[in-house]
Amino acid sequence: MKNLTKNNILEKLRRQTVKSIMDIIMLAELKNGTMSGYDAIGYIHNKFGVLLSSGTIYSHLYALERDGLIRGTWNRTKRVYELTEKGEQTLENVSSENREILSTLKKVLNH
Repeated sequence: MKNLTKNNILEKLRRQTVKSIMDIIMLAELKNGTMSGYDAIGYIHNKFGVLLSSGTIYSHLYALERDGLIRGTWNRTKRVYELTEKGEQTLENVSSENREILSTLKKVLNH
């Protein structure tokens, strides 16, 4: 029973972590090429083992688009997204702060 609880806690933590950094995850994946909302759902599920609702994914995509970090265009029957120059610069800024982000996480875990 204890192990089941531990697994549930870890699953919940993984889900929350993915949701917290989903913008960065999407920007990083868009650096490799365009993707649709459906592609994003599959990518996150395959890469992180977390299945998020379409509402969660699309609300993040729309927010990124409103902020000018990605651009969405219609490709036949689906909307596909690509990284903008502003999005690429934002991703580069996050990458350059990678050491600081990891240091902060280590401080939290070694509390």
